[in-house]
Amino acid sequence: MKNIQGKTIIITGASSGIGKATAVKLAENGAQLVLAARNEAKLKKITKNLIEKYDIKAVYKVTDVTQEKDIKDLVNFTISNFHKVDVLFNNAGLMPVSLLRDGKSDEWERMIDVNLKGALYGIKHVLPIMENQHNGQIIVTDSVAGHFVGAGSAVYSATKFAMRAIMEGLRVEEVGNGIKSTLISPGHSQTSLASTISDEKMKADVLKNETDAGLKAEDVANAVVYAISTPDNVGINEIILRSTNQRDY
Repeated sequence: MKNIQGKTIIITGASSGIGKATAVKLAENGAQLVLAARNEAKLKKITKNLIEKYDIKAVYKVTDVTQEKDIKDLVNFTISNFHKVDVLFNNAGLMPVSLLRDGKSDEWERMIDVNLKGALYGIKHVLPIMENQHNGQIIVTDSVAGHFVGAGSAVYSATKFAMRAIMEGLRVEEVGNGIKSTLISPGHSQTSLASTISDEKMKADVLKNETDAGLKAEDVANAVVYAISTPDNVGINEIILRSTNQRDY
């Protein structure tokens, strides 16, 4: 995929799951990577392995996406190392689903901070750079939960519905500026998202769905890579993907 080679791509939530799998796929195609997450040990190991295996340029920065200063520093770090930002993949996310009557407001706030505000901070700090370049792409890991609401997913779905609105707004506002907006909306996926669920029964149900009918992280990564690989005049605005074994939403 020639359109990926040499592109500078920031990935948040890069220490595991979809973020890590996407980093590997992009490294295979010659991208320059900036990996961001909170776990420095994992970031360091992944970055070292990618450099050694694929002979690419890659760096990492410990980042908490809920802190706007961290995102600003991450973008500045990218410019210092690569002098451009071609793609921001806002991938960091949480999914501590629960019933509304359980009133887990701390978990609600955390989801809003990570899934929604974290992505907004990223958009805020890369957009001026991309506008100046007259080129760029912002990608967000959304979810089929941004299209359907199930029992327990009301607040999680709210963050995902909101990102659909924000990314469509971004698309409309940036027409003519060479900037692409892309939502990647997977169904059940074999990631670490279920680990954030505090309701044990709900966690077991989600884990069962992921195991029985879940996409692999690499499947989602392939969709991200495809969206990045398209010609500059082609914007893939949304990809919805599910395992062929997934029956419900």
